[in-house]
Amino acid sequence: MLNKLAAVESLGNEVGNRGLLLPAWINAALAANDRLKCALSVFQAGVQHAKGDTIDLTRERRAAGLNDAWVDEMLAGAAPSQRAGESATFLPELPAALHQIADDLTTMARPVIEGAANPADVQDFVERLASWTTWLRQDRDELLTRDDLAQLESGNRERGDSVHLLVMDLHKQINQMAAAIAHDDIDGAHAWSLEGGPDGADAQRVRAFMRGLNRTAPLKFGHPGLDTAATRSGPRLLIQNDIGTNDAHVLVFQVEGHTVTLTYSDLHSVRFTFFQQLLAAWSPQWSVVEPRVSEGLNEGHAYFVGTATFACADEAQLLQTLEGIGSRVVFLIDWNRARKRLQMFLDKPAALAVLAEAARRDVGHMGWLQAGAEHFLFGVMQSAGDGAFRLGDRLADVLGAEQAREFVLEAMALCTRGALAGHPVSLLEDEARMLLSRRLQQHAPGFSLVAEHAAYCHELVQAVRDALSHDAGSGHASELAARTKAWERRADHLVMQARNLAKRQPSWKPFANLVEEADEVADHLEEASFLISVMAEDHQGALHHGVRAHMGRLADVVLQAVQDYVRALEIARGLGSARELEDFNTFLDATWRVVLAERRCDEQWRTARRHLLQELKQPAELMLANDLGMEIESASDALLRVSYALREMVLLRGGALSGATS
Repeated sequence: MLNKLAAVESLGNEVGNRGLLLPAWINAALAANDRLKCALSVFQAGVQHAKGDTIDLTRERRAAGLNDAWVDEMLAGAAPSQRAGESATFLPELPAALHQIADDLTTMARPVIEGAANPADVQDFVERLASWTTWLRQDRDELLTRDDLAQLESGNRERGDSVHLLVMDLHKQINQMAAAIAHDDIDGAHAWSLEGGPDGADAQRVRAFMRGLNRTAPLKFGHPGLDTAATRSGPRLLIQNDIGTNDAHVLVFQVEGHTVTLTYSDLHSVRFTFFQQLLAAWSPQWSVVEPRVSEGLNEGHAYFVGTATFACADEAQLLQTLEGIGSRVVFLIDWNRARKRLQMFLDKPAALAVLAEAARRDVGHMGWLQAGAEHFLFGVMQSAGDGAFRLGDRLADVLGAEQAREFVLEAMALCTRGALAGHPVSLLEDEARMLLSRRLQQHAPGFSLVAEHAAYCHELVQAVRDALSHDAGSGHASELAARTKAWERRADHLVMQARNLAKRQPSWKPFANLVEEADEVADHLEEASFLISVMAEDHQGALHHGVRAHMGRLADVVLQAVQDYVRALEIARGLGSARELEDFNTFLDATWRVVLAERRCDEQWRTARRHLLQELKQPAELMLANDLGMEIESASDALLRVSYALREMVLLRGGALSGATS
C-alpha cells in the first residue's frame, strides 16, 4: 500500500497539483481504517482465545481485507503467559502485528496531515501519530500485557490517549475531507473516484441506495444524520452512511460484483436485533454478532459488531436490495430514545413491537418524538376526562395490551403525517384525543370482562335447558347442580373483580354496574339448576304430566334472550367503527329482542302456572315446580334490567363518540 501511495505521489508531483493525491490518500486511509479496526478486534480475539473462548473473525477479515499471515498465527497460538506474576497473553507475531498497525496508522493520518491547508491545524495529529508509531515500533517480545491492551483499545479520554482514540479522531477528519473533495453529488451522496463517472455502474448503484434513503429520509425531521459518501477502492464500491454522532454506531457497505457486505456496529443489542429484523426481507446472511468492549464507550459495557452478506442473483436484484436497505436506515435514528419513552406506556416487548410495526408502515418514531413523545401522550391521557386515567396508570392498564399498542401506533402515524404537513402540535393533540376517545368507547377490557360473565350465564341457561329436555336421573342432576354452582362462583368472582377495578378507575364503574345486574341472571339460573337436582332426587313427579315441557319452553325463551344479550355486547364492543350507524341499529335490535323475550316469558309462565295447578296435587311437587318456574322467569326479568343498563351505558358513552366522529 505504501509503495502504491508513493507512485501516486510521484504522479502528483509531476503534474504539480498535490490536490490530485487527496482522493487516493482518502481511499487508502479508509481501507487502512477498516484494517486497523479489524486488527484491534484480532487482539481481543487472541486474548479471549487464550482464555478458552473462540471468536470467528472470518467475515470481518474478508470485509476489511486483513489477510496477513500474522493474524492466523496469532489466533492459532494465543496462550496465557507462563511468567509468574505477570498478567499478560502470549500472542505469536505480536511485534509484526504492531508494526503493521503503525504502517496503517501512518496511511490513515496522511490525508489529514498532508492535506491540511494550514499545518498548525493538524499539529496535534502530527504529535500523536509520532508518539504512537514510536511506541508501536519499539523492540518487544510476544507478550501483550493488560496495560498494552489498554494503550491499544481504550476509549476513555480521561485516562489519556490510545491508538483506538487516534483512529476514531482521524476517521472523523477523513469523513469531513471526503465530503469536501467529492467530485459528484449523486442524489445527495458525496461521491468521488467512481468507476465510469456519474453515469457508470457505480453511480447507478449509489443512486439505488439513495433512492431508498431519500424516500424515507423526511421521517428524520431535521435530525442530524444520513449523510452518505461513496467511492471506489480497488474492486469494491464503498458506501458509508452517517447514522448519527456516536462513534460505535457505524454503517458501512461494500459492493463487489453482485454481493453487498454490510458491517454494522451498535452500542445496544436490542437495536442491533431491531435492525436485523428490518433487513430480513432481503435475506442477509449474518456473521455471529459479537460483543466487544472498549473503555469509555457505552459506559464500559459491550457494544456489538456483525457482518451481513446479501448475495444477489443479478444487477436488478442488487439495485433493489440497495434501495431497500437504504429505506430502512432512518429508523435507527434516535431509536433507543423512542424505545425508552414508549416503555412508560407499554411493556418492553410491546414497545419493541410498536417500533418495528411503525417502521414497517413507513411511519417511524421521529414525528412522535418531535411532538413531545411521552409529554404528548401523557397530555392526551390527562385530557381524556371522566377519570379514565389516574396517576400511575399505563395505557395497557386501561385499554388492554392490544388496544394500547394500536392506539400508540395510530398516535405515531398521526404525529408523522402532521409533522410532514406542518400542522401545529396542538392540532395533533386534539386529533389524538379523538383517537383515544374512540378507543375508550370500545374499552375492550371492560367489555371483555362483561362478555366473560355473559358466557357463564349462557352456560348456566344452556345447562338448565338441557336438564329439562330429558329425564336424566338424580345422579346426572346432582352433577349438573355442582357444575352450575362452580360457574356461578366464577361469575361472582368477575363481579368482585369489576368492583375492585371501579374503585381504582372511575371508567370501570359502568361495567361494574352492568355485571352486577347480570349476576342476578346467573344467581336465578344456578338456583333453577339446584331445584332440578332436588326434584330428580326425591320429587320426580314435579316434572311429570307435561310440566317438564312447560318449563323447557320457559328456558328456551331465556336462552334466546341470553344469546341476544351476548350479541349486543359484542356489537357494543366494536361501536365507533366506520359502520357505526348500521352497527348501532343492530345493537338496538338485539337489546329490543331481550325486552320482547321478557314479555314472552311472562305469558309462558302464566300458561305454565295454570297447568301446574291443574296437574300437580302433591304440595311439595307443586311448590318445587312453582319455584323452578319463578327462578327461570326471574332470570328473564333480570335480563330485561341488564338490557336496559347496557343500552343506557352505550347511549351515554355514545355522546362522546359522536363528538369524536363528527
